[in-house]
Amino acid sequence: MRWVLLSIAIFSEICGSTCMKLSNGFSNLYASILTFVFYGISFSIFIFALKHFDLSFVYALWAGIGILLVSVIGMTYFKESVSIMKIISILIIVVGVIMLNFSENLSNP
Repeated sequence: MRWVLLSIAIFSEICGSTCMKLSNGFSNLYASILTFVFYGISFSIFIFALKHFDLSFVYALWAGIGILLVSVIGMTYFKESVSIMKIISILIIVVGVIMLNFSENLSNP
């Protein structure tokens, strides 16, 4: 159940970030409202997920996966620039999240 909560929190954060871009500086009312709805869901569920995880682990995982997927959405859907430095930087974040996950598994067998 804890992983379901965390997944919903991450997915909601990604939707909120995407809607934030679509809101075009709050000029798109529908996207602006959805931004607040998705972030509200994300933070609310994240609070429940914190009952089951260490803060240092779950926050890094939430942020890392969010950064990765929002970056992919930005590059594919919004046609944002893609550079080798951007890709390497995102991969470093992914490797860090994976290593953090391994450290969590080793400390809680």
